[in-house]
Amino acid sequence: MFESLTDKLSGVFDELTKRGALKEADVDVALREVRVALLDADVALSVVKDFIANVRVRAVGADVLKSVTPGQMVIKIVHDELVNTLGDGDHNVNLAGTPPVAILMVGLQGSGKTTTSAKLGLRLTSREKKKVLMASLDIYRPAAQQQLATLGQQTGVTCLPSVLGEQPVAIAKRAMQMARLEAYDVVILDTAGRLHIDTELMTEVSQVRDAAEPLETLLVADAMTGQDSVNLAQEFNKKIGITGIALTRVDGDARGGAALSMRAATGCPVKLMGTGETMDALEPFNAERLAGSILGMGDIVGLVEKAQQVVEEEDAERMAKKMLKGQFTLEDMAEQLAQVKKMGSLEGLLGMMPGAQKVKSQMADADIDDKLLARQEAIILSMTVQERRNPKIIKASRRKRIAAGSGTSVQEVNKLLKQHKQISSMMKKAGKMGKRGLMGAMGSAMGGGVMPPMPGGPRFG
Repeated sequence: MFESLTDKLSGVFDELTKRGALKEADVDVALREVRVALLDADVALSVVKDFIANVRVRAVGADVLKSVTPGQMVIKIVHDELVNTLGDGDHNVNLAGTPPVAILMVGLQGSGKTTTSAKLGLRLTSREKKKVLMASLDIYRPAAQQQLATLGQQTGVTCLPSVLGEQPVAIAKRAMQMARLEAYDVVILDTAGRLHIDTELMTEVSQVRDAAEPLETLLVADAMTGQDSVNLAQEFNKKIGITGIALTRVDGDARGGAALSMRAATGCPVKLMGTGETMDALEPFNAERLAGSILGMGDIVGLVEKAQQVVEEEDAERMAKKMLKGQFTLEDMAEQLAQVKKMGSLEGLLGMMPGAQKVKSQMADADIDDKLLARQEAIILSMTVQERRNPKIIKASRRKRIAAGSGTSVQEVNKLLKQHKQISSMMKKAGKMGKRGLMGAMGSAMGGGVMPPMPGGPRFG
């Protein structure tokens, strides 16, 4: 996400850090480049002007110009201003009310309201342990109510049964009544998509708001909307009164302008980000982490959280003990590959690592992608149990059989076996040195392009 902006800013800051001592003119040149990068990223002009002005005030100060590392100081200032623009701190969905708490989902048609509603329902149910009721108020789009009901079945979240001919306000009232009677904690009201200039439909959603008295009114907006997002957010805020923003398709947004613009233009925080097509691909918005990601600093906290979601603590400890003993079989390798796949795409995971763009380039040069992981997993699964536990017995004839069984080539089988041998060798050496040695070995494996980072490894701290 935000690849284009990250690439351009990385180029600007690389030049700054090379210069050593900075003059005011150097800062001005860098800020002009930052300005162009933000505008290219579809950040609203008014937001860019304020951003650059605030950064410049601090960047031409004595603290920067006399700093031992002035380039790094400027980067920190830009980082801090990004955090300020995005909205400092965590902005979680507010549930601090008397149950049932209503959450009203509004936005343009096609912005992803229904899917986001279902994702939010799943998140509140699984993460917050809330009893959630969803209700579709979209009586205009064909099969809209059925779509939410289907998503409810997939996620295990209850959906209000539809009644033919019932109007949105009546649906909202019935949903709140059912929630009170059956002790639901949260009611998610999925409204019909509407243009912010459609007076009739905007009046309708205002009436729904008055009837349900939602604690949260979330504007669901496509991250790829660009500069139009500012007008959209301002109009919805003016006519309905939004309390937060949920950005969808963030994983497909190479620019990132909407995230920066909407918060600055409305004062309403971005609270949620849709980061993929799966129902669990909804994350709380964190300005500090996103700013770090935009500047190429990565999001290690987010990476750890993803790992924790797919790796049980007992499994991690078991793997750590095996590694410390220098034991790393092909079965272990297959387990790690499966865990990496569960965490999401390699591109997305790499984007969360410090120096992500350079790492991505290295991975591209080494031809490592999601398809490669699938092929490697297929190779291991085509082996016998004995072969996975004792790779030394895999001679030429066995390699041909494994390649044929996995739909790959003998060269690919050879490459995987070589990778496993390298990792196993490093683990044995590191095991003799304890945990510190293991950490170093894992770093060498990652840096050498042997394999992507694996979540099932040991946890230190």
